[in-house]
Amino acid sequence: MKAKIGLKHNVSYVLRDSMGRAKSLWQENFLGHWLRLNLLEIKLPFITGRLTQRMIGHNLVVDAGKAGVASRINGSGGEAAFTFVAIGTGTAAADAGDTTLGTEITTGGGARAAATASRVTTDVTNDTARLILTYSFTAGFAVTESGVFNASSAGVMLARQVFSAINVANGDSLEVTWNIDVD
Repeated sequence: MKAKIGLKHNVSYVLRDSMGRAKSLWQENFLGHWLRLNLLEIKLPFITGRLTQRMIGHNLVVDAGKAGVASRINGSGGEAAFTFVAIGTGTAAADAGDTTLGTEITTGGGARAAATASRVTTDVTNDTARLILTYSFTAGFAVTESGVFNASSAGVMLARQVFSAINVANGDSLEVTWNIDVD
C-alpha cells in the first residue's frame, strides 16, 4: 500500500447587496455542471440546480499546487504560504496543469488579496486550512472562477475552481471561503 496525503476541498460563496442582505446564487447540480462544461448553461430549478444563499463547490488542486505543498512540508523550495485568494471571469474548465486563473479580476474591488487564514477541525484537530476573504465591489463583474495563491501577484497557484456566474454589482460584497482538508 502507498501512503498518501489527500487534499479534500470545498469552497463557498455568499453574495450580499450594499445593505448587507444575502442575494440568491445559483447552485448547479451534477447535470448543470456537466451542461456548463459543454457550453450549455441552462438554469432549470430542480433539474440543473437551485437557488441558494450560499453556493458551495469543489475545486481542483493543481499540479503546481501539489509541488508547492511538498515544498512547504520539507522546506526544500521557496514557496510562501498559500494565503491569497483571487477571483476572475474566465470560463475554461479547471485543469491540473493550470498555473493562473483564466481572466483574473484586478480592478473594481475584485483584486487578489490576503485572506484571513486559520485552521479548523473537519476529521481530526486542525486538519483543515481555512481562508476567508470578503471582496467589496466598486464595479460589476460576472465572477466565474476563484483560486488560491501564495503571493499578491504571480506566485504559485494551489487550487482553482470554475462555476456558474455570480453577478456582482457596485456596492455588493462577496465572501469567499476556501476549506482545504488534509486527509
